[in-house]
Amino acid sequence: MRNKLPSIDESTVSVDQRGQELKHPSRKAQVKPQKSVAREYAEALLVALLLAFVIRSFVVQAFKIPSGSMLPTLQIGDHILVSKFLYGLRLPYPIETTVWEWGHPNRGDVIVFIYPRDRSKDFIKRVVAVAGDSVEIRHKAVYVNGAKADDPHATFKYGDQEIPGPRDNFGPVTVPDHKLFVMGDNRDESHDGRFWGFVDLDDVKGKAFLIYWSWDSDASWVRWNRLGDIIH
Repeated sequence: MRNKLPSIDESTVSVDQRGQELKHPSRKAQVKPQKSVAREYAEALLVALLLAFVIRSFVVQAFKIPSGSMLPTLQIGDHILVSKFLYGLRLPYPIETTVWEWGHPNRGDVIVFIYPRDRSKDFIKRVVAVAGDSVEIRHKAVYVNGAKADDPHATFKYGDQEIPGPRDNFGPVTVPDHKLFVMGDNRDESHDGRFWGFVDLDDVKGKAFLIYWSWDSDASWVRWNRLGDIIH
C-alpha cells in the first residue's frame, strides 16, 4: 500500500542551493479572503453606473424629439445622440454651466440648449447667426450680414403665404457677444429666436450628430431607414 505524500505549503518554505528546506517558523501563510459573488456583482454594477454617469454628463447624451419644429431634418419620435464635449467641458445638472471652452457652435450646427424662458426645458434648433452677425428675415428669406443665407434645410409648410409678425419678417438685429441666433428648419411652425431672442453660449448642451432610433407613432412602427443617419 502506497504512502500518501504530504503536501507542501510553498508560501512557508524555501530551498537553498544544497536542496535543504529552510522553514520560516515566524511566518504563517496568509490566505486572501475571497469576495462573495454578490459583492462582485455590486462592484461591477457600481462601476457601470459611474461610467454611465460620466459618459452622460460629459461625453454624449440621448434626447427624444417631441415636436415637428425641425422637420424634415428631425422627425417626431426620432431619438438622437448629442455630443457634449465638442464645444467644451460642461458641468451637469444642477450646476449646468460651462467651465472650459475649446470651441463654439458654427452657423448650420444643430444644437440642444436650455430654453431661455423656461430653464426646465431643452430645445433643439439650427444655428443661423453667431455673435457679431447681423441677421434679418425678409419675406421668409434669411439674410446674414446683408447677404442671403444658404439655407438648404429650411422648409415652409404654407409656401409664400405671410402673416404679420416676426415669423416672416424680422430684424435686422445684431447678435450680442456670447450669444447665438437659432431657428427651426420647419420655419412656419417653429417657436425660435424670432419670438424669444438669443441663446447664451453657456446654455448650449451640445451638438446633435446621430439618429440612433426612430419610432413612427402614427404607423406604430420603426423608421428603419433613419437609424444611424448623421444629422446635418
